[in-house]
Amino acid sequence: MRALFWDGRVLRLESSRPTPGTDRQFALVRVRLAGICSTDLQIFKGYMGFRGVPGHEFVGEVEEGPKTLVGKRIVGEINFACGKCEFCQRSLGRHCPNRRVMGIVGADGSFAEYVAVPTANLHLVPDNVSDEEAVFTEPLAAAFEILEQIQLSPGDDVLVMGDGKLGMLCAQVLKLTGAGVTVLGKHPEKLSLIKRTGVRTLLLYNWKPRLFDVVVEATGSDSALKLAMSAVRPRGTLVLKSTIAADHTVSLAPLVINEITVIGSRCGLFPPALQALAEKSVLVTPIIEKVYPLNAGIEAVTHAGRAGALKVLLRT
Repeated sequence: MRALFWDGRVLRLESSRPTPGTDRQFALVRVRLAGICSTDLQIFKGYMGFRGVPGHEFVGEVEEGPKTLVGKRIVGEINFACGKCEFCQRSLGRHCPNRRVMGIVGADGSFAEYVAVPTANLHLVPDNVSDEEAVFTEPLAAAFEILEQIQLSPGDDVLVMGDGKLGMLCAQVLKLTGAGVTVLGKHPEKLSLIKRTGVRTLLLYNWKPRLFDVVVEATGSDSALKLAMSAVRPRGTLVLKSTIAADHTVSLAPLVINEITVIGSRCGLFPPALQALAEKSVLVTPIIEKVYPLNAGIEAVTHAGRAGALKVLLRT
């Protein structure tokens, strides 16, 4: 099969990579669309020391697996848990210490014609959800994870830092609670896109210090944490969404002094995301900037890494 392969130094297109093997617990999925996200770009900078086929955002069709799923359009959760440890027994497979993570830790990903996924991780895509919408399920689930971790109410003042793909999704999801949501970003054209969803926007150049009940840091930048900390009111909440290869160098004293609750937020449950896509309560297709064929995958990754780029997809 064709696949993009990262060897730790160079990303290359392989034309004859072996198709993934499966067993009773895994299904073979033919990838239809895959999304390039910021985590993928961080992997190419050394994040998690990954080697293999990258990619974890995808929509596909089951080629081999349970008869009830063969031929069905699906999306798949990215954490391959052991199913046996105490975390798995507590339905916390996303934190299984023995887990592999698609395209990130120990498991090949979706920048390929085929990917092997545990059948337990698969979710059927509603008929009224297009491939171009379904490919956003994983990052949209990550946005919904915030609502699994904190409770927002109408009247809460929320700042989402970052006008990129994840920031746009987080803003729309948090707005569903009735909270007042503002997105802070660097790019006027992207902020204009966000504004169409009814979310307030603010250009970083025009930023004047003020305090929010909740701040979501989704910039993907190692320099944004200090500003994020300064924007949280005393006893407010700071949600960290960025995963980056670089180290942070910032004093944590303000977190202690202002008694700020800090929450790391990563992968989320797929059902709320699929429901939102089916109900069209979150709009994702305007975020798509370009779709490349898999054969042009190197060019696609370069495009996705440009400053200000929106979502770049790979079609297999």
